[in-house]
Amino acid sequence: MTMTDPIADMLTRIRNASRAKRRKVDIPASNAKKAIASVLLRHKFIGDFKVIEDGPQGTIQIHLKYTSREESVIVGLKRVSTPGRRVYVGKDEIPRVRGGLGTAILSTSRGILAGRESEKEGVGGEVLCYVW
Repeated sequence: MTMTDPIADMLTRIRNASRAKRRKVDIPASNAKKAIASVLLRHKFIGDFKVIEDGPQGTIQIHLKYTSREESVIVGLKRVSTPGRRVYVGKDEIPRVRGGLGTAILSTSRGILAGRESEKEGVGGEVLCYVW
């Protein structure tokens, strides 16, 4: 069965695993998902991730991060652009998530970047999701 929105599937898997207090979650790999996981790692929303080459597609194993009170570091994930409704922003319109506590993840001409990184680079793009 083909999937129409693999990024939404990735976010849902992470959301469900964090609510179930899982330490890790496996996601079918793609270059876009690897880039999103890299942004989540750089901004310390996840502990670590690794790509397992098992077959033609491979798997991304994401290690979730929790506080000392066993609360998930990721409080929320929201998909913004969907296959039926794309949301684009210019370099001056990059959204702030939860007053700067979260981050927007954008697909830009320079790759998949966090909101602050794309501001620094001076590029806009498609808003993929919000993470806080």
